[in-house]
Amino acid sequence: MNLSLYFKKFFNNSQASGIILIFCVLISLLIANSSAAEAFQHFLDKEVGTHIFGLEYPVSIWINDGLMAVFFLLVGLEIKRELVEGELSSFKNASLPIFAAVGGMLVPAVIYSIFNSGTEYGSGWGIPMATDIAFSLAIISMLGKRIPNSIKIFLAALAIVDDLGAILVIAIFYTEQIHWSYLLLSLGVAALLFLLNFLKVTRIIFYIIPGLFLWYFLHHSGIHATIAGVLLAFSIPTNASHVDISPLEKLEHKLHIPVSFLIMPIFALTNTNITFSSEMVAGITSTLGLGIICGLILGKLIGINLFSFIAIKMKLSSLPQNSNWVQMIGVGLLAGIGFTMSIFIALLSFKNEIPIQDEAKFAILIASFLAAVLGYTILSMSSKERPELEEN
Repeated sequence: MNLSLYFKKFFNNSQASGIILIFCVLISLLIANSSAAEAFQHFLDKEVGTHIFGLEYPVSIWINDGLMAVFFLLVGLEIKRELVEGELSSFKNASLPIFAAVGGMLVPAVIYSIFNSGTEYGSGWGIPMATDIAFSLAIISMLGKRIPNSIKIFLAALAIVDDLGAILVIAIFYTEQIHWSYLLLSLGVAALLFLLNFLKVTRIIFYIIPGLFLWYFLHHSGIHATIAGVLLAFSIPTNASHVDISPLEKLEHKLHIPVSFLIMPIFALTNTNITFSSEMVAGITSTLGLGIICGLILGKLIGINLFSFIAIKMKLSSLPQNSNWVQMIGVGLLAGIGFTMSIFIALLSFKNEIPIQDEAKFAILIASFLAAVLGYTILSMSSKERPELEEN
């Protein structure tokens, strides 16, 4: 095979990005538990940029708030395309991820609170509410065409709604201070972006430049800056035509490879450097550990499927096209991959309490690993029951 054709096939393989992501997780864990751990953490803590306009941040912040905004931009573009011309173009299909996300946030928080209400761990109720959009989509992408595309779109939409909900929870309950002047400026820039769309401006550069300012203002407002990527995505023009390529589709195509094979691996490499300790293991059987593990696995599974079932029975929503309830169970489990967002909320919940933070991190890691394995296994088994999906 021609080498250029080989690489083209590799980069277009959805499973390849998932395999690279998992490999980066393993490398990161090995580094964190080796003699190189201190040097690696020093690199992540090193501040780069310029103090002018307050743009000097640690490397980890540039990755989590900067590069991941590009990831959210791509996911937002995919969701908008599906809303306009794809799987989410009908109200019944579009409403299901919203109902599912609400259930997937409420039930885990309730389960965690049952274990920890009135204890020193009570403030961590937001930890199991979050779904790690990057890792959950990476795992499901490894299944390729063995599951219907509608299931992947449903998980992506669910994860975005879930993530927006987590951002609101952080802003309302875990943010010490919101800078309202920057937030108002963010709203102003967002309004400008949608005005450009209304005026049918099609050149992408006229959206990217205001999008950079949107990221800047949101970051300084105290709200997680990755939401800028979603807002920018929803302002990019598209159409319902399958003939004419829209600005949205052009940008989506350009972002696919750098996001899948550069941004997501970097994100995984820098966010899974967890150093194991004996305190972490002991924390699994504590009410903190049980609340997190049961919340992420059982809470997500029950909440997503219960609220989806109710919405469908009330004829407010319908199952994703060509899917079944076994696959919905698999998605409910994959949504239990809390990981980065859950760790972030854990750090906010237990500030300056390092032992508790370590216990929470380990419980999140265990729950996310179990959710990934169980979710992948069930979805893989469901595809064997429906071999016709391989031909789609």
